[in-house]
Amino acid sequence: MAEQYDAIVIGAGPAGYVAAIRCAQLGLKTACVDRWLSDSNKPSPGGTCLNVGCIPSKALLESSALYANVKQGIAKHGIIVPSVEIDISVMMARKDKVVNELSQGIGALFQSNGIAFYSGRGKLLLDKRVEINEFNKKEKQIVSADNVILAPGSSPIDLKAAPLDDDLIVDSSGALAFSEVPGRLGIIGAGVIGLELGSLWRRLGSEVILLEAQDKFLPIADDQVARETHKQFSAQGLDIRLNSRVVVCEAKNNQVHIDYEDANGTQHETVDKLIVAVGRRPNTNDLCAEEAGLTLDEWGIIHVDAQCMTNLPGVYAIGDAVHGPMLAHKGSEEGVMVAEIIAGHSAQVNYDTIPNIIYTDPEIAWIGKTEQQLKSTGVEYRAGNFPFSASGRAKASGETAGMVKVLADAETDRILGVHMIGSHCSELISQVGIAMEFGASSEDICMTMFAHPTLSEAFHEAALAVGGRAIHLLKK
Repeated sequence: MAEQYDAIVIGAGPAGYVAAIRCAQLGLKTACVDRWLSDSNKPSPGGTCLNVGCIPSKALLESSALYANVKQGIAKHGIIVPSVEIDISVMMARKDKVVNELSQGIGALFQSNGIAFYSGRGKLLLDKRVEINEFNKKEKQIVSADNVILAPGSSPIDLKAAPLDDDLIVDSSGALAFSEVPGRLGIIGAGVIGLELGSLWRRLGSEVILLEAQDKFLPIADDQVARETHKQFSAQGLDIRLNSRVVVCEAKNNQVHIDYEDANGTQHETVDKLIVAVGRRPNTNDLCAEEAGLTLDEWGIIHVDAQCMTNLPGVYAIGDAVHGPMLAHKGSEEGVMVAEIIAGHSAQVNYDTIPNIIYTDPEIAWIGKTEQQLKSTGVEYRAGNFPFSASGRAKASGETAGMVKVLADAETDRILGVHMIGSHCSELISQVGIAMEFGASSEDICMTMFAHPTLSEAFHEAALAVGGRAIHLLKK
């Protein structure tokens, strides 16, 4: 007889493993099946984010930032380092150690919560049965559940014009495993992933060219922040070429030859390595047997309602497999919501307060509506801006690039969106999330005491600027 569970989760990325843990916390007999294996062919729960995404990229970004700071930044503090060298092998080994420790941590969390973990491929069958093809077993097995949660994650989109080559043309995963710093590095796509990878390798010495098909830079961000971002990155040496559509790429003679079209016609570039970073697609191929009847759209995205229920009763889908931004924290919160619903509680995700972060230097972060969105929908608003160049703490640390911008409803004063570019904005943005979850107005932020000197004071001053009363800004 098939093993019976209250909940089975397919996928152990940030959405899946969080869903499984919360289900177990709520007293549900829970199983999780995940297909990810490490380079040594050992189970490695954590999904793309932990294995080849969020965590390894941040580990390398931190290493590259330290290198760039020692090489170029600390002399202004009176600290003189005669020479600085990079050992990429040590840098990569540290990154791998971080990933391995965190993945083992998820395994330990599963064990401590009594979650049955299957290392293999899971496939949804008819009547909430799941076929599991474990990697260490020859025979497939079928398990059943009252509820199934689909959290398969996503993979990089292939580009026909730039077929992957193990040595020269890689996706975002391959870009985190270079054995040496490329002399000239090409990146197709100047979105979040392209910018982070470009910043990483530029700091380590690469000449970086980003080819972006769109004619507008970073359209998902607030226009003012996007303009400042473009200015900062250009000053750092990132060569960002907009309206540049790649036609064909060829790997030969240990180089990549790129033909692309821009406003001036066909152009040619030669680089040592090429990263394809044009987005991601959900891992829903072969996730579900056809007879089960799961509804997906033409992009492979699973159709769900506001509480992540699919068209099949008792079957839910979360994370990158459903509509919305492909962000780890969004998937995790969906996992918690679904677990609560399965356990008989009420729960929801507030999709209006999802933090968006680009981990470059300076960092870009925002929550809520952009100014262009408010204008397009006719919402009356007031805006307040405060530059980090007027922040005492930013001056003291030498990180004065960027600003904080607060957008508030003209009638109610409720905060509609906050946009930041600057040092440590990935940490500062959580203050905004808390404020907006409680329905705060800009006046609420004005009346809150912020510690001095801190970078967070810039949020306070930007809120004050909404009403034209920022303390540390020169009066216009």
